[in-house]
Amino acid sequence: MIQTAQVTKDVLDDLGILSYPKTSGSTGIHVYIPLGAKYSYDECQLFAKMVATRIMEILPDFTTTERMIRNRKGKMYIDYLQNRPKATLAAPYSLRPKPGACVSMPLHWEEVKKGLKMQDFTIKNAMARIKEVGDIFKPVLGKGVDLKKMLRKISAENK
Repeated sequence: MIQTAQVTKDVLDDLGILSYPKTSGSTGIHVYIPLGAKYSYDECQLFAKMVATRIMEILPDFTTTERMIRNRKGKMYIDYLQNRPKATLAAPYSLRPKPGACVSMPLHWEEVKKGLKMQDFTIKNAMARIKEVGDIFKPVLGKGVDLKKMLRKISAENK
């Protein structure tokens, strides 16, 4: 999971896109990109699929976008469809129904490294962390990237 998140950052960095990770509070890492509420679901889904495909090209031995668990063959699922209508997602700073009361916590990319555990962020330490580092998720609500420009760039690179 950590390596896949790091590769996701590399793919987005190569496109000049700032991204923001957070723990799911369960078993995953969510990576957010500011979009400025300017794009349709279809545009966002196409972009996410292109990014997921690039990640799978880099990490073919253990990543997949196959939704059916039985067809994944032990590979880690990259869920580029998570933003689909009616899908649920753990909000940043939300408490999760897990042992120890884990919190879905925004991270600095430097924190996404070997040894990261969901249990590092709980109801007992979440407020202290927020007081220490501030709201590092706030930039997600910013201006946003030019998604159409990024789609053209990816399309040109794939030709």
